[in-house]
Amino acid sequence: MAPPRNVVKIAVQKADAIPQLIQLDQAKPLATVLKEVCDAWNLPHSESYALKFADGHKRYITENDLEAQQVLGGLQSTSREGCYRALKNLVPLASDMTFAQEVISRDGLQRLSTIIENGDDLGEMLALGLMAFLELMEHGVVSWETLSMPFVRKVVSYVNMNLMDASVQPLALRLLESVTLGSPALGQLVKSEVPLDRLLVHLQVMNQQLQTKAMALLTALLQGASTAERKHMLDYLWQRNLRQFIYKNIIHSAAPMGDEMAHHLYVLQALTLGLLEPRMRTPLDPYSQEQREQLQALRQAAFEPEGESMGTGLSADRRRSLCVREFRKLGFSNSNPAQDLERVPPGLLALDNMLYFSRHAPSAYSRFVLENSSREDKHECPFAKSSIQLTVLLCELLHVGEPCSETAQDFSPMFFSQDHSFHELFCVAIQLLNKTWKEMRATQEDFDKVMQVVREQLARTLALKPTSLELFRTKVNALTYGEVLRLRQTERLHQEGTLAPPILELREKLKPELLGLIRQQRLLRLCEGMLFRKISSRRRQDKLWFCCLSPNHKVLQYGDVEEGANPPTLESLPEQLPVADIRALLMGKDCPHVREKGSGKQNKDLYELAFSISYDHGEEEAYLNFIAPSKRDFYLWTDGLSALLGSTMGSEQTRLDLEQLLTMETKLRLLELENVPIPEQPPPVPPPPTNFNFCYDFSIIEP
Repeated sequence: MAPPRNVVKIAVQKADAIPQLIQLDQAKPLATVLKEVCDAWNLPHSESYALKFADGHKRYITENDLEAQQVLGGLQSTSREGCYRALKNLVPLASDMTFAQEVISRDGLQRLSTIIENGDDLGEMLALGLMAFLELMEHGVVSWETLSMPFVRKVVSYVNMNLMDASVQPLALRLLESVTLGSPALGQLVKSEVPLDRLLVHLQVMNQQLQTKAMALLTALLQGASTAERKHMLDYLWQRNLRQFIYKNIIHSAAPMGDEMAHHLYVLQALTLGLLEPRMRTPLDPYSQEQREQLQALRQAAFEPEGESMGTGLSADRRRSLCVREFRKLGFSNSNPAQDLERVPPGLLALDNMLYFSRHAPSAYSRFVLENSSREDKHECPFAKSSIQLTVLLCELLHVGEPCSETAQDFSPMFFSQDHSFHELFCVAIQLLNKTWKEMRATQEDFDKVMQVVREQLARTLALKPTSLELFRTKVNALTYGEVLRLRQTERLHQEGTLAPPILELREKLKPELLGLIRQQRLLRLCEGMLFRKISSRRRQDKLWFCCLSPNHKVLQYGDVEEGANPPTLESLPEQLPVADIRALLMGKDCPHVREKGSGKQNKDLYELAFSISYDHGEEEAYLNFIAPSKRDFYLWTDGLSALLGSTMGSEQTRLDLEQLLTMETKLRLLELENVPIPEQPPPVPPPPTNFNFCYDFSIIEP
């Protein structure tokens, strides 16, 4: 009997076995076709097969096809239990890229959207639906811009509900954050539908996860807003005491702060400081009446009594000459002070700082100006010139106007302890500059040297992350010019490279042994393992995975872990990568997971922390991608992997460790030669004796 019209012959080939022909219905779903093939020829369903149709078309079918078909069938089930089971199965599988592509290609996202929009169950089923939707979208196969406005509004309604399951709202906030970052148009919808007051309510709960996701959406909305909108939003948030709440309840919370919250606080700090950029980029307008009045107010705050006594009854020319002289005393370089402030940066921001200092610390301002006015001209510390240069310095140290990093967590707790933190920091810094000027007994020619010392004082103190402005003031004032010199001398001694040739020779002989010690330490670090954070091409994620080297140095073992959980044991890690299969170690822009992210400044830190392992996966080349938590961890892991592959450990950390070990070992070897001068050249070998007719008889016992 002739076969039906839709039935064709296909060849089923497993590994190197002989192809076998079977007739199948082409109209059926491909997963069903594969199942019939497996049943007909008694083949295991867990294997992968190549199906070749009679017309020459090939399709590589894996177990993912069967699983995707099964899950989607469950999602379309009319029973709640069937749909619930399908969602439970879908969530752990959705992180797999191949499986996700299968589900998406079969309209799985549309089915999940329907479940989320219907909202028949506001508890665990909705949470599972949101989680599965997020996992599928994070692969970047489908753009966030394709989402419908009704769907986004429905997710917004879950965020705005008062009584909602605790597991649903963090996921809804996370989804809205991704929408805001991925689609400007839908981001505007989220901004209009989610009130700032609602986000403040979520921030004030005790649920740390909900707090973090609310902060994530808040920073995403701020990033998507224009400068004017951002200023309006931040002014409103500061009026609602958000800064005080962050400082007291998040920074000083009893629970440790997570990496994601630290990143969002860094972004919030950067966006707030970014509001200063327009003033920093705007030069003073000499024709602006308001700005001329501000300059006069600055002069009058310092010399008003003198101006009144000397200016009464004077002519206009005499009064103008008096103003010029007083502006000179203030430290302006030009007779017209507007010319000093035409430089950008700092532009008008320097004038703002000077006015703030004169109004909020009038005693310190007057003391600074009058004290320097009474010194000799060459020892005078120019207030205006110092303020302009100091404003530029603070903008550089605090990265004002620079784009936000995708991964940085380097926020300053002090920033959230004080209103007008930038101006308050300037008030402390300008008084520090005057103090350092006196300690250095500086003259006008030493201005640049003083600024270098002040930069070092501020940078070292900011690196300590003081929690309040008063603590910053105490620490920076304790870092005197003498202390800076001592620190410089100590660092110079540690990095000293001018050594005598005999010591250099000794160091060269010690290097192989010490490099072996560093190699051993790096491999031990790999055996200890480390948690790494997964970062997608679209946004910063909060997923963690753990990787470590087996004790015999033959296998890398890794797997996903939950945040807050203890590091897993070696036996519990599901994935293994034999060291013998590793082809190469890639770093920076060569890594596949950062190659497409562009070359913007915001991605520079990502390039500096990225490294990948390329390895053989069957006949193809696969990659295991890493983003190190810090630069030091990047150096340790890349060194360890280089040592594992027999390559040279060429990182900056290896150079520093080797230098430190060489210095310590050399000092120990030369301990007995302290204060003994070591000659540049070895002493000459004495000439040989005229004859060798001598010997010593050891058998004779001396009395």
